[in-house]
Amino acid sequence: GLLSRLQTSAPTIRTLPSSKPFSQNIPSCLWKLGRLNHVAIAVPDLEKAQSLYKDVLGAQVSETVALPEHGVYTVFVELGNTKLELLHPLGEKSPIASFLQKNKTGGMHHICIEVDDIKAAMTELKKKKIRILSEEPKIGAHGKPVIFLHPKDCHGVLVELEQA
Repeated sequence: GLLSRLQTSAPTIRTLPSSKPFSQNIPSCLWKLGRLNHVAIAVPDLEKAQSLYKDVLGAQVSETVALPEHGVYTVFVELGNTKLELLHPLGEKSPIASFLQKNKTGGMHHICIEVDDIKAAMTELKKKKIRILSEEPKIGAHGKPVIFLHPKDCHGVLVELEQA
């Protein structure tokens, strides 16, 4: 009767084969990405940019620091969960000067992500054909080793990796 018809017409519930958790499908690395440290913005007028973030938006803004080895002046804007780094050219050979020649009003220059082992990251990224813009890490604005990855290998974004 009715019971046998219900039993034969009931939908079959399929279960997916059990698989490893997603994280186990990622190859293990000798290094790990950490948090977003900062987003860097090239600015043609550093004082005006500092004033925007401090006086208009009410952010905590650092003093200007010159980094001659990088050809920039830097100012950090604290945002709680990350920072903005305002960059202004220092010297004629500054990479920020050439950026501002192409982008007169300024704009996003790079993102910085922390890593737990910058040397291991360099070794592995080179094996994966990611170009690094220096042979060795340089000391960055936070006093820690940094490297930059070629934007053409990172979907058009200049990526800075900083030792955590």
